[in-house]
Amino acid sequence: MADQHAVPVAPRPTVAVAGSALVFPVRRIFCVGRNYPEHAREMGASDVRAPPFFFTKPADAVVANGSAVPIPSRTSDLHHEIELVVALGADRAIFGYAVGNDLTRRDVQLEMKKSGKPWDTAKGFDHSAPITAIAPASKIGHPARGRIWLEVNGELRQEGDIADMIWGVPEIVAELSTWLELKPGDLIFTGTPAGVGRLNAGDRVRGGVEGVGILEHTVAAP
Repeated sequence: MADQHAVPVAPRPTVAVAGSALVFPVRRIFCVGRNYPEHAREMGASDVRAPPFFFTKPADAVVANGSAVPIPSRTSDLHHEIELVVALGADRAIFGYAVGNDLTRRDVQLEMKKSGKPWDTAKGFDHSAPITAIAPASKIGHPARGRIWLEVNGELRQEGDIADMIWGVPEIVAELSTWLELKPGDLIFTGTPAGVGRLNAGDRVRGGVEGVGILEHTVAAP
């Protein structure tokens, strides 16, 4: 007899695959903290070469490219963080790459850091992971360098090169896999360059990674 669910089963979140009708089923979302030296400094790190650490977002935090993203509740300081995103296939192989925005309740994060509490509510809220379609590695290869940037209302806020990452993609995947079993459908946000800043209702956000894609979304009132 087939399993009968006690409550309705939510559909599995997906991300479009560029150039095809396929979608990528999202299993988990991992994020790397402080993986660019200048961003580590602006966040107050004393050792910018310390190994990056990991945190998570719920799978259903993904938001399709071109969407309106609502300002979350219980924050007065929503921040943008543009990132290269890795999409994993079978046997930890990289299926492809995307561009994502690791939205952050910065005021909540700072308060949690001061009191030694987890960051979950600062990072893992609804609609906190806008993302482009995934560009398959079979088509674009494995980018190790290229401009990463973000602008708000046409003003450049963040700019760097993915070659500046403290840990490159192979090292991130290898390190994360020592903590848990990575599986197909996992996404990894690989960190952000310096220049993170506040977003307000009505803002137009545009950013990208050279050779991977361009992310665009607006910011809506709660």
